[in-house]
Amino acid sequence: MLPDLLADLLGVQLFGYISFRMAAAGLCAFVFALIGGRYMIPWLRARGVGEDVSKSDSADLAAHAAEMGKAGTPTMGGSFMVGALLLAVLLWARLDNVHVILAIALTAGLAAVGFVDDFRKLTDSASAGLSERGKLIGQSLIILAVLAAFIQYARTTGRADLLSLYPPFFKDHVLELGALGLGGLVLWAAFEWVVIFATSNAANMTDGLDGLAAGCMLISGLALSIFCYVTGRPDWTHYLNLPHVAAASEMAVVGGALTGACMGFLWFNAHPAQVFMGDSGSLPIGGLLAWMAVVSKQELVLPLIAAVFVLDAGSSLAQRLYFKGTGGRRLFTMAPIHHGLEIHGGIFQRGGRPWAESIIVIRCWIVAAICAMASLALMKVR
Repeated sequence: MLPDLLADLLGVQLFGYISFRMAAAGLCAFVFALIGGRYMIPWLRARGVGEDVSKSDSADLAAHAAEMGKAGTPTMGGSFMVGALLLAVLLWARLDNVHVILAIALTAGLAAVGFVDDFRKLTDSASAGLSERGKLIGQSLIILAVLAAFIQYARTTGRADLLSLYPPFFKDHVLELGALGLGGLVLWAAFEWVVIFATSNAANMTDGLDGLAAGCMLISGLALSIFCYVTGRPDWTHYLNLPHVAAASEMAVVGGALTGACMGFLWFNAHPAQVFMGDSGSLPIGGLLAWMAVVSKQELVLPLIAAVFVLDAGSSLAQRLYFKGTGGRRLFTMAPIHHGLEIHGGIFQRGGRPWAESIIVIRCWIVAAICAMASLALMKVR
């Protein structure tokens, strides 16, 4: 109502511009996160809601976390971050846009799964949170429900192009899965489930050093916000030969809120961290990042946009598969890869000297920024 009122009485049209609302959503999310952290962190600390490193999936990681002084730091900070994000979206995004509505549903649903996981770990000394199977089922139900709603929307509006995949390096190649009947719909849903589920859990695995996940998400989210904005502009997509998705630009407002919320959380999560994100924050923002890629038709570019998350998740997966396949041998000394860098340093440093935590985080931000810029360059390469 406010935009219409300002337009009628004062001739102010600012609220009609997506770029303005994207910036406003980012600023509001940042402020909301600062306010939320200001009150929630002392509340969590007073109630002893701190990180229990003994419940880590790996004994080595538990010992390493204890050595680095992580034990007892308040966690579940992702709750106020996601709350700030959703509140900013509700204030500044158009709620008659199906992409936005499904983004809200996906984020809130995954946040609920993460919250239950965190809450069980922190309130029950004998619990390690949700089991892998329980977390898989919870995430899958949320993701598949959102994808089913999106498929129904594409079918009822006659927009089968929403269910297509666009390879990044080819001008005229399109995988039109939506036009292949039931089999194509199932294949599309299965592929997008992998994209969202994997990205959500990759963000969770990256949340292991102060500021790492939030900083990389900020960069990747900003890049995908640009993709969403461009994808919704018919003039720009025609010039760049990109797929045009009507109303996708509105997701740039959601991306602005994601960026602002991550900045606000980073204020408290910068080294030495006053609070950790936890599953209640990492799972939903990872899922939201993937949803932005789905809407902007950049699923196949997402591994480049989110390269740091892919490297962390890939190293953990490779470690697990190698461990099981060789009967207990390890491919890496420690996984995810950011913990290995703390022990051995990087490939560009002689002598295997370990990297300080702040050095690893900042260099990962640099890698994330380089990969984000490279992904944006692909717009013209196409």
